[in-house]
Amino acid sequence: MRGAMLEVPRSMLDERRQLGIDGRDEMWSGVVHMVPPVGGPHQGLNTRFLMVVGPLAEQRGLVPHTETGLFRSDADYRVPDQLYARAEQLSERGVEGAEVVAEVRSPRDETYEKFDFYIALGVREVLVLHPGDRRAELFRLIEDRLLPVSTSGGVAESEVLGIGLSTVEGKLRITWSDGSADI
Repeated sequence: MRGAMLEVPRSMLDERRQLGIDGRDEMWSGVVHMVPPVGGPHQGLNTRFLMVVGPLAEQRGLVPHTETGLFRSDADYRVPDQLYARAEQLSERGVEGAEVVAEVRSPRDETYEKFDFYIALGVREVLVLHPGDRRAELFRLIEDRLLPVSTSGGVAESEVLGIGLSTVEGKLRITWSDGSADI
């Protein structure tokens, strides 16, 4: 169910914070987007992807984060499932830019509506992961647009992370120079 409140009472936001259910809430140009908790398939894919890709990203000098605020300002931020940033992009409040963002799809989420925000911050690549069919979409920033990366033999190649992504026998296959993993 989608809903809109013209004014969100401060008490509601305080209660969400006290209950610890505000961690995925986002602020879109001053408008609060209350994101519900994710389900098992979403979280399972998110965790497994981080376990494989996190160390590979670190080898490339990137810092992996999960569910961390990606900020343009205090009134304009998103909370992607994962992001990979350079050390100088980190701040006390979260992250002020990223090289790669990974979004795991959930029913009725706003993944694709976040693209303009990611473009404005100069995010070089966006990965959209689909838990149901273990499929990955890769988008690359070219000029001022995030464009889908065409696959070579069914493999989408991330220039930033140095990985290939494909779906093989119902699993997401991640390949890199000296290894692979199926999740």
